[in-house]
Amino acid sequence: MYSIISVVSIAFSIYSFMLIIYILMSWVPAAQESSFGKLLAKLCEPYLGFFRKFIPPIGMIDFSPIIGILLLNFIERGVTIVLLNISKMIA
Repeated sequence: MYSIISVVSIAFSIYSFMLIIYILMSWVPAAQESSFGKLLAKLCEPYLGFFRKFIPPIGMIDFSPIIGILLLNFIERGVTIVLLNISKMIA
């Protein structure tokens, strides 16, 4: 069961890093037009777009990625706790 928890944790970490890279790539328009940038956009934009519906940019600053990453970390912690409790019930 701990291997499942490790895989889930790694998956959340990878997606968090993908979000950070996507956010940093937004500062360089040429990077967004690359094939890697387009792939990241397909993977990250649906998640970030959800937050952009509710959190409008303030001036030139978009706070939705910050909220998205924070919520992703909370979800990871919640999933980990649930999986740990399930493993205790099984054992």
